Amino acid sequence: MRLTQTLITASATWFYSGKFPKAPGTAGSFAALPFGWLLVATSGNTGLLIATAIVFIYGVFISDSYSKMIGIHDPGEIVIDEVAGQWLCLLPLPLSFSWMDIVWVLLAFVVFRFFDILKPWPIRWVDRRVGGGFGIMLDDIFAGAFGMILLTAIIHFAGGMLK
Repeated sequence: MRLTQTLITASATWFYSGKFPKAPGTAGSFAALPFGWLLVATSGNTGLLIATAIVFIYGVFISDSYSKMIGIHDPGEIVIDEVAGQWLCLLPLPLSFSWMDIVWVLLAFVVFRFFDILKPWPIRWVDRRVGGGFGIMLDDIFAGAFGMILLTAIIHFAGGMLK
């Protein structure tokens, strides 16, 4: 495999986590978590948001290139879209760099996967109607945004119960 194909594959599959034989989207989302947590720890939410935007833009081109390279529209092993969506779900978390971070990060993982798999409207509409690399990435951004909204509500109500 040429270097260009290797880089496209490694990027689109998020370091080959999308090649996991069962539930590649779940594997890709899970593989995104330590990177997202590390970004928050080193750069705060601003760094995570900037990284998410960069991964989204890069992912549009990479997922389109990978799809064309293997001849399949939106193959399951493309998980760079899950990375961007999963990172959005990490934004509202009250991370304190303690053991509770594990709980919050795993909750964000479950919430994102819920919306990514269920695909309520308008996520399903985007998934079916928007093509190319932009469409591959956009439905997961919507799932991440839905997850952010739900997590914000959970954090708000849990904060009230913890006082």
